[in-house]
Amino acid sequence: MKFDAQVIRSSRRTVAVEITRDRRVLVRAPLRMKDRDIETFLELKSPWIAAHLARPAATQPPLTEAEKAALMAAAREDIPRRVAQFAPQVGVSVGLITIRCQHTRWGSCSSKGNLNFNCLLMLCPEWVRDYVVIHELCHRCEMNHSPRFWALVAANCPDYNAARRWLKTQGCAIMERV
Repeated sequence: MKFDAQVIRSSRRTVAVEITRDRRVLVRAPLRMKDRDIETFLELKSPWIAAHLARPAATQPPLTEAEKAALMAAAREDIPRRVAQFAPQVGVSVGLITIRCQHTRWGSCSSKGNLNFNCLLMLCPEWVRDYVVIHELCHRCEMNHSPRFWALVAANCPDYNAARRWLKTQGCAIMERV
């Protein structure tokens, strides 16, 4: 299946595809990646792209600035508390904890040990928030998604697969509200 895709090249190391709110297909690629390799990547991702383009448009209205501010305030209270709860369990320390309102990520972990979380997590069930916090804390031990990383996540969050499924099925509608 062919898609019209806009290619954005940068100094990144990996290639990724994104479906924008207005249903455009964006490919983010390394500067020197060959066009035919991008085409091959799009062919491999075509089932995912087709599935996302087939989804109905967002049905919930965008969040107002006041709603975003309330989510930020709630997240600044809730998420650091969860980090403090789970960090000893995982056996790691953390640097700074930052809360943002993001369009694509639930959380991230830097090599310096700083954790970033999306305030939209406050629209998710508590057990999903716990999973995202544990996931990022496990990156303090393994800065990848290797089998060792997933084993560490499973040891600290046995129902992590259910949380991942919830984010894949329900999380898109939340992200589209930003």
